[in-house]
Amino acid sequence: MVSKSEGLSVKQQCALLDVNRASYYYKPKKQSSEQLAKEAYLRRRIDYWHIKHCYMGHRTIAKKLKKEDNLQVGKKLVKRLMHEMNIYAVYPKPSLSKPRKDHKKFPYLLKNLPIYLPNQVWAVDITYIPMGRSHMYLTAIIDWHSRFIVGWSLSDTLEANYVVQAVDDAIAAFGAPGIINSDQGSQFTSDEYISLIKRHKIRQSMDGKARWVDNVIIERWFRSLKCDNIYINDYTTPKELRIGVADYINEYNNERPHQSLGYEYPSVVHGSCFVKSVA
Repeated sequence: MVSKSEGLSVKQQCALLDVNRASYYYKPKKQSSEQLAKEAYLRRRIDYWHIKHCYMGHRTIAKKLKKEDNLQVGKKLVKRLMHEMNIYAVYPKPSLSKPRKDHKKFPYLLKNLPIYLPNQVWAVDITYIPMGRSHMYLTAIIDWHSRFIVGWSLSDTLEANYVVQAVDDAIAAFGAPGIINSDQGSQFTSDEYISLIKRHKIRQSMDGKARWVDNVIIERWFRSLKCDNIYINDYTTPKELRIGVADYINEYNNERPHQSLGYEYPSVVHGSCFVKSVA
C-alpha cells in the first residue's frame, strides 16, 4: 500500500498505516544455491529421523543430526523446517494454544466402533515427501477395514483443494464411505472439505487433540511407503515421484498380503483393483 508515487512521503504513509518504515525498505536476502541444497538435505534427514523415531522433538532431532549425520545445525532451524514440513513429535501433550474461533470441530466416531466392512470407514491424511532438492505433499486415503488405498494425490503445497480433489475422486471411483476420519488440520476444517463431506452425506470424524493414535492406520501406511520406497529410490522430479508412488500403491493394494487380513491382499478384501493414473 505504501508507494513513492503518492502525494504523501513514505514516512507519512507508514505512520498512517502504523507500519514500521524499516519493513518497507527491507529486501529479503535470496538464498544461494548452496543454502537451498543444504536445506533440502536437512529436510530429508529430518524426515528420515522423524519416521524412524516419531517421538523426537526438534531439540532431539537437532542433536541426532549433529551426532549421526555430522551436521552443524541449530534447534531453531530444525524447528522452523519441521513446522514448514508439517511434522511434529508424536506423543500425548497438553494444549498450549487456543484454536481459532472459526475452527470447526467434529467428534471422534471410531472409539469402540466395530469395523468389519469395506467403505465403512476411510482415513485421510497428508505427509511430507522428500524429492531431490525439493519436496511434495502426499494426500492418501485408506479403507480402514481392508487397508486398501482408495485415493491419493501429490501437490507442492498444503492447500485444501488438493485434499478435496483426492477425496472427491475416491468417492467417484468407489462410492461414499459411511465415516471419514482425519486429524484437525486446517485442510480438514476448510469450508470446501466440509461441504464435500456433507454433500455426500458422510459422517465426519476427527482425531482428539494430540491423539495421533486415533488415525494410526494411515500413519503406519505412510511409514511403510517411506521406508520401503521413498528413501531407497531418491526421486528427483515430480514425474518420477508420481510414477514411483503409483507403482508402490498398485503393489501394496494388489500384491502384498497382510497378516491382519489373514495374509490376503487389500484389493481382494475390498473387492476392487485401483491405482490412480499418473499421466
